[in-house]
Amino acid sequence: MNGYAGAIPDWLENPDVVLLRDVATAIMRLDEVTRLDSFILPYPADAQRALDGLVLACLRGGARPPAGVPEMIHWCRTRPLRSWPLDALPLDLFRGGNRLIDPDSGKPTQLCGELEVKGVGSSTGRQYVQLVIREAMSACRAANSPQSYTAFRRLLVTRPVLTEAEWPDISTDLYLDPVQFLIDEIYAPVPAGYDKHGAGVTCARCLTLLIPLVGDGWWCERDRCRHVGPPPPGRRLPIDEVGELRQLRRPLRQFVTGPGQAEVELERKLRRLGLGVEMWPGFDAYDLRVTFPDDHVWAIDVKDWTHPGFLGRAAAVVRPEPPYDEACWAVPHFRIRERGDYLETFARERPEHAAGLRLLSDEQVVEAARKRLGGERGRDARIAPDTCMWKRTDHA
Repeated sequence: MNGYAGAIPDWLENPDVVLLRDVATAIMRLDEVTRLDSFILPYPADAQRALDGLVLACLRGGARPPAGVPEMIHWCRTRPLRSWPLDALPLDLFRGGNRLIDPDSGKPTQLCGELEVKGVGSSTGRQYVQLVIREAMSACRAANSPQSYTAFRRLLVTRPVLTEAEWPDISTDLYLDPVQFLIDEIYAPVPAGYDKHGAGVTCARCLTLLIPLVGDGWWCERDRCRHVGPPPPGRRLPIDEVGELRQLRRPLRQFVTGPGQAEVELERKLRRLGLGVEMWPGFDAYDLRVTFPDDHVWAIDVKDWTHPGFLGRAAAVVRPEPPYDEACWAVPHFRIRERGDYLETFARERPEHAAGLRLLSDEQVVEAARKRLGGERGRDARIAPDTCMWKRTDHA
């Protein structure tokens, strides 16, 4: 793989990046319809198209191509992306261990979900999430109930798994009544692969279902959880006692539940400092609205993406309402520990219209809040760049 020469090109249009996104899309499609280690002919068109492109790229580079879709899947599971024979792939785009399929569980990685595309730069998973969120907002606005929207968002974060026995409580919750039609659709029956001895088991950290590994042990789908260590088993849910299990569809677990747990964790930390925190204000204009004793307000959007380049390309100025004095995006600190150039890559890929958007770790946000409460007013007590302090109209 070659590094860049001269001006940095648009890496999203790099032919090998486009190819990898086609492969990732095929993997996600295959995982939707069957287990990746057991499927029947004919292969979905996405998979055959990705294989054809990969074979052609290998032949052009003089490398042995995968013999078929099963071997392409084997590559995705066993070969880090940096070892693929793709000569045009930028050297610094992926880390050494980045794969499209987790080697232990056989499930698509979070990075694979970020690479999945419908159009250039557009993830189908994120589009599904955006559709669900828009429908929820519309329904809650029609009911004139921001509390219903907050209850809906908190449900997705704190209860990604529901049992048949728990379903009546959800269906009779008055706050959730405006979005009940959505809840019925976004919670899907749990596939058999999560079953171990007639029961599902949740992760005590992430609340999502664990996948039993061959032999012994468990696998959690959240990158953050695996970074901490082996997942701690949480609730055991015997099917003959609790009835049918349902879980949020994968895009919602990836793009709402995971980041949402980072959001509520940041909420807890800021509340412990004595700050006022409003979650998902203005029908999710941003994630946290933090109010200091002097009425100074921070607006924070929390993101949890594996690849900082894709996050940078998605950067956008935090919406101005409800009003605030400073705004930033935040990521879980483990992302920066895991990839030392995370913040720099984000800043490099950030588009011009979001040049004033600062990305901090959640730990940096808490430390900045602590310093501001202590009377400091310098850069370390701010979340916005020095040149991007917002002026609120409600108390300016």
